[in-house]
Amino acid sequence: MFPFTLDNKRYHTLNYYYQTLFHKKVFKVSLNANFTCPNFANGHGCIFCLHGSNDYDISKNKNLVTQFYEVASVLEKKWPGSYYIGYFQANTNTYAPVLVLKEKFETILKLPNVVGLSIATRSDAITKECYDYLETLNQKTFLTVELGLQSAKESTLQFINRGHDLKNFVTCVQELQKRNIKVVVHIINGLPYETKEDMIETVKFLNDLGIDGIKIHMLSILKGTELEKMYQKNPFKILTKEEYVDIVCTQLEYLDPHIVIHRITGDPKIEDLIAPQWLIKKFGVLNEIDKEMVKRNIYQGDKLYIQE
Repeated sequence: MFPFTLDNKRYHTLNYYYQTLFHKKVFKVSLNANFTCPNFANGHGCIFCLHGSNDYDISKNKNLVTQFYEVASVLEKKWPGSYYIGYFQANTNTYAPVLVLKEKFETILKLPNVVGLSIATRSDAITKECYDYLETLNQKTFLTVELGLQSAKESTLQFINRGHDLKNFVTCVQELQKRNIKVVVHIINGLPYETKEDMIETVKFLNDLGIDGIKIHMLSILKGTELEKMYQKNPFKILTKEEYVDIVCTQLEYLDPHIVIHRITGDPKIEDLIAPQWLIKKFGVLNEIDKEMVKRNIYQGDKLYIQE
């Protein structure tokens, strides 16, 4: 049995990670602090992004405490006495003066049973003052910073209008690591014109950086995005479910087993999704990944030390 799981998985599960750290059920509560995104403000944003905050429009007009309790109160009925991590998810959550960040972050930290924060942001949106504040925050709570990378291929970053290069991303990760702040990185499989080898190279690149966790997404083509316009004008290949499962399983073989898997597929809103439609059945994708790993008899990190 793989050592970093409580769920008979063959990869390092988030549930195992939290249970080992806190010895209790832990849930992330998604929050919208009404931040914006510098990339969208400076142009059209990433080509796959629907104005940065579309998924969170319902909650953005509610204060943070109300948002938190709407979720936590439901979870508490099913899992009494659980711990919570405030997940600042929508947009770029360091794109504001530190005084604003402090007010928002520490409002959540004061709530009962909140044991930490997870802050989603961009590598080009953390100032020196913000790094210093995050270091202070890290000393008093369980802090994770989530960074979008999407791909380690420089030409892909340019194509998707990411707004920063690999050097900027690496510098950010190193600055966070110098302060002992845990880093989780988002990547996207199936970006236009990338090969399976490109996607595997992204995982190897992150191994070398020594990150703490990863979120693996499948590319979603959403209504109203620049990506949809490109797809409608000149359709590019979209991964089938079978291809995605194959790629994820191979990526996991190359991924350091100490890196925690925070997400292994996406779950876009049905009403926004153009393609691929198979993403709608999230748990079906998860089950296929599990079955394929059993079929191949592989585990996370199996190929990490193989010289090619």
